[in-house]
Amino acid sequence: MHVVELRFECYDNTTITAAEKSINGLLEAYRANGQILGREFAVAFNDGEFRVRLVMPEKSSLAKRFNSPWVEKALVELTDSKILAPREKYLGQDINSEVSSSETPSWQLVYTSYVHMCSPVRNGDTLQPIPLYQLPATFNGDHKRIIRWQTEWQACDELQMAAATKAEFAALEELTSTSSDLFRRGWDLRGRIEYLTKIPTYYYLYRVGGDNLASEKVRPCPRCGNKHWLLDEPLLDMFHFRCDSCRIVSNISWDHL
Repeated sequence: MHVVELRFECYDNTTITAAEKSINGLLEAYRANGQILGREFAVAFNDGEFRVRLVMPEKSSLAKRFNSPWVEKALVELTDSKILAPREKYLGQDINSEVSSSETPSWQLVYTSYVHMCSPVRNGDTLQPIPLYQLPATFNGDHKRIIRWQTEWQACDELQMAAATKAEFAALEELTSTSSDLFRRGWDLRGRIEYLTKIPTYYYLYRVGGDNLASEKVRPCPRCGNKHWLLDEPLLDMFHFRCDSCRIVSNISWDHL
C-alpha cells in the first residue's frame, strides 16, 4: 500500500465549515469506492491550505479512471465551496501494510479481520487484497455496502478477541453461524461480486471452539451438510475446508491447531 498527501487550496473566499463539509465529502466518497483506506482522516489547516495524509491500495488509486459517480460529484461540490481540486504528493510505500494484488485470480474470497484495513476481497491464489475500485461497482455506483459489512465484521472480531464481556458470545455467533445477519449479508455480497466479475468467489466462515481435533475434521459444511469439504492440504496455509456448492471456506477451529 502507499501513502499520499493531498493539499486543498482555496481560490476564493470560503468558510471553514464549507471547506470541512466538501473535503470530508470527497474523502468519504473515495473511501466508499475503496480508493483510500481507513476510517478516520485528520485534515489539517495551515498557511491557507488544508492537508491530509492517506493510505491507498496502489500508487495510482486516485486516478480519475477509478472515480465513482459519487467521487465525481464530490469534486464538483469541492469547486462549489471555492476549493481547487486536490494536489497530490506521493510520500512512498507503507512498510507496515500488504501489497495489493495485480493479477487476475483464478478464484477470490471475502475475508477480513479486525487488524486489516485493506480490501476485504482477496486473491484466492495469493491472499493479496484486491482494490475494490478494480471491481465493478457492487451497489449504487460504489462499494459502500461491502465496506460497511467489513466494518461490522471487524467490530465483532475485536469483541471476541478481547473476550472481556458477554458481548463476545453474540459476536462469535455473528462470525461463525450461517444463520447470522452478518453471514447473510456477506454471503449475498459475495454472490454479487461473483456475478459481476465472473470469478468464483468464496466467503470465509470463521471457526473457533469445538470439542477436539478429531471431531473438527469430520464436521460437515454448516450450510448444506456436505461431509466431504475437508481438504487434503490447507489452502494458503489457512483454510482447511472448502464447499464449492456453498462457496464457503473455513478453518479447523483455532482452539485445536
